[in-house]
Amino acid sequence: MGDSDGILVRRALFSVSDKTGLVDFASALAERGVALVASGGTALALADAGLDASDVSDLTGYPEMMDGRVKTLHPAVHGGILARRDLAAHRDAMEANGIAPIDLVVVNLYPFEETIAGGAERDEAVEQIDIGGPALIRAAAKNHAFVVVATDPEDYDGILRELEENDGGTTLDFRRCLAAAAYARTASYDAAISQWFARDVDIPFPRHIAFGGTRAEVLRYGENPHQEAAFYRALPERPGAASATPIQGKALSYNNIGDADAAFELVAEFDRPAIAIIKHANPCGVAVSDTLAEAYARAFACDPVSAFGGVVAANRGIDAAAARAITEIFVEVVIAPGIDEDALAVFAKKPNIRVLATGAVPETVAPGLAIRSIAGGMLVQDRDAASQDAADLRVVTKRAPTDRERRDLLFAFTVAKHVKSNAIVFARDGATAGIGAGQMSRVDSTRIAALKAADVAREAGEAEPATTGSVAASDAFLPFADGLIAAADAGATAMIQPGGSIRDDEVIAAADERNIAMVFTGRRHFRH
Repeated sequence: MGDSDGILVRRALFSVSDKTGLVDFASALAERGVALVASGGTALALADAGLDASDVSDLTGYPEMMDGRVKTLHPAVHGGILARRDLAAHRDAMEANGIAPIDLVVVNLYPFEETIAGGAERDEAVEQIDIGGPALIRAAAKNHAFVVVATDPEDYDGILRELEENDGGTTLDFRRCLAAAAYARTASYDAAISQWFARDVDIPFPRHIAFGGTRAEVLRYGENPHQEAAFYRALPERPGAASATPIQGKALSYNNIGDADAAFELVAEFDRPAIAIIKHANPCGVAVSDTLAEAYARAFACDPVSAFGGVVAANRGIDAAAARAITEIFVEVVIAPGIDEDALAVFAKKPNIRVLATGAVPETVAPGLAIRSIAGGMLVQDRDAASQDAADLRVVTKRAPTDRERRDLLFAFTVAKHVKSNAIVFARDGATAGIGAGQMSRVDSTRIAALKAADVAREAGEAEPATTGSVAASDAFLPFADGLIAAADAGATAMIQPGGSIRDDEVIAAADERNIAMVFTGRRHFRH
């Protein structure tokens, strides 16, 4: 294609849905002697601002038609964008057909993502699928050797600086960067459309799948300092760490965002005021109560050592009493639907705590996809949006659980859903009493949970660990009776598990021997 550095911008085409900064940018170009061409509502906006801009119809010889569906799809437009200025044959074709070159294409797309995020009806969503815009963007990006493409109002200032520094021209490196951004934008846009269509026609896993997002920020680093990372938002937004408003504290890290998301998704499971304390993606304490302050105290009591430097989530707006309880030790992040003024004053005394307000609690049963990258591909599945109903529990032992045990069993099983497998959760009176996470053996998870509970009791000077008189939950079936025996030895009086092992009868018999009430859910919650 030749060396295209210094290509001058003499003519610009505008077709924008988002008119932020439009007039100022176009005015600055006009002052530089750049001829302006615009389509539809963009042309009207420029005219209203007193700017002289030709209408695309003047180039094509055709009016806009079909409610604006057809306006820029014409050789007079695309020829001016796609022509290679270094090829005589292309220059001759332009001259023979009266096509003038277009050096700058400024296009942003119909707001499809925002439209579907607002719950639009199908016909409205379809009308917001842009056709001409992506075609213009892709044409300009393909011919970046000679053409500048802008797809976001945030590009405008950079383009003006580039023109100033290069006497009205642009460098090839600059155009390449904008072309890369342009293809990323059309890819993200098409990803949103394809995902929406797949849902609309009930094809959860189409042959080709794409995901898109908008970069919110470049992070200091990833999981470790030697890894680079960035944070992207996607539409439709889900209340949580991705959409939260930062109230105070320094920027969130990669690990902060992951832990805050995990913590908030957990507390969203509960109707009563709930607190979850997360450390390295696993809960170290969870509780429900009548107040957030009390819930925090009970969640903290499960594992005070691990709670230091953790992430705290609440499913209610945080008040001053809860804020005072939370700030008694150092925590990295606090995330909640809201923070009242008195609580803000408490947190302000601890400026290193990152405080996030989400405005709402997510629907835990809402559909969605979970994505994990692997070498050479990705794994895609439905989010684990299943919840456990008391009516679905199947009592398999001679003794049925009491009402108190049944409540705690459901609570413990809900928490286990958010614990890395293999997961064992002990709970008593709406609070976790011990958590064993991420072990290769379910018995080891049980023993770790019991050991930590015993350590906490010893440090607190209590005669018995909190697991005494508790219930226990397992995220998957117990393959042998040893897991149930270990839970019973730790003081559990009831057990909840999915069931389905070939040794279920052996496990049930062991429970009956120890007067343990056990229920099966028929559903597991692995979290790898």
